[in-house]
Amino acid sequence: MTVVVVGGGIVGCASAYELASRGVDVVVCEKGSIGAGSTERAAGGIRGQFSTPVNVELSAASMRVWDAFEERFGADIDYRRNGYLFLAREPDTAAAFEANVAMQRERGVPSELLEPEAALEHCPGILSEKFAAATYSPTDGFADPHSALTAYAQAAQEAGAEIRTKTAVTAVRREGGRAVGVETDDGSLEADYLVNAAGPWAGRVSEMAGVSLPIAPKRRQMVVVDPEEPVPESDPLTIDLDTGSYFRPERDGEALVGGHFHDADPDRDPDGYDRNIDFDWAADALEAAADWTTYFGPESGIKQGWAGLYAVTPDHHAIVEETVPGLITAAGFSGHGFQHAPATARIVSELILEGEASLVDIGALSSERFDAGEEHAERNVV
Repeated sequence: MTVVVVGGGIVGCASAYELASRGVDVVVCEKGSIGAGSTERAAGGIRGQFSTPVNVELSAASMRVWDAFEERFGADIDYRRNGYLFLAREPDTAAAFEANVAMQRERGVPSELLEPEAALEHCPGILSEKFAAATYSPTDGFADPHSALTAYAQAAQEAGAEIRTKTAVTAVRREGGRAVGVETDDGSLEADYLVNAAGPWAGRVSEMAGVSLPIAPKRRQMVVVDPEEPVPESDPLTIDLDTGSYFRPERDGEALVGGHFHDADPDRDPDGYDRNIDFDWAADALEAAADWTTYFGPESGIKQGWAGLYAVTPDHHAIVEETVPGLITAAGFSGHGFQHAPATARIVSELILEGEASLVDIGALSSERFDAGEEHAERNVV
């Protein structure tokens, strides 16, 4: 069996590894360099605190891999289990936290609902009086996306996969309604299955196959800051969910700061976006963080920053399915692709080799949900 994976980010490389390690002939086609799309510019979060069962279950399955990653792949990915701390300002958000924690705990996530004052035990720099509730899980954390991607790519190649960089897919070939190969700018490839793991470009790939999927690229930015008050390295990744502002500790008291702000409009041309930060955005990000913490203020210094792309769907859930015969879609993770890559890769291999997914029930991730009006939006989007 031959599989062509379109996209050399972490979902594509992890899928290539899972397939190649099961004896499948795999070719990965990446239009640029490995990870140059979204993975290399991800924040690296790994968490179980999602608001829908399918995302929690993808996290649980993936975290089993992340927890043993260094032993399994021989790679140090700087995995720090500092926890995630979610903060709610609005009563409706606080009420949703209670339901979220109950659902998460049913699925094995050791999250807890906290009064704002109790959240100070985990992050002493927050202004607790601004919030109505908090949730925290000690098994959440973050890792280095570049190191994880490199490990997956190397493992895939060692298992027999071929990774072709600077190889853009220009067309999907179909016969009798089935995807049977691709055209690239370096020639044709035949395949028994194609995997669309193209992230922000996944909508274009699906259109090549004659299918319209609601996956749009959205530009997101992050900035590394030298704060006015050093951020303890033990602090969790902390999110003011109602404003979208968040930060996590870096080394030596620095912090990574991000948020929604004026990155809201999808950029429909993923090839034309600016990879540099906008300094007006950076000023807004620091002002927002200063509103609810003691760490940031006018004297906080910007050290570096970057922009990347989320591949978003209307309900902030991925599409994972066999979209047309022979074409597996694994895209649209809305910022969660890095952390859900291990489980997704296993599911991709199950769909191809077994005809159905058994690791996680992916019924909620079918693209048919959009036509049926069955979307259930993920609220815990960072």
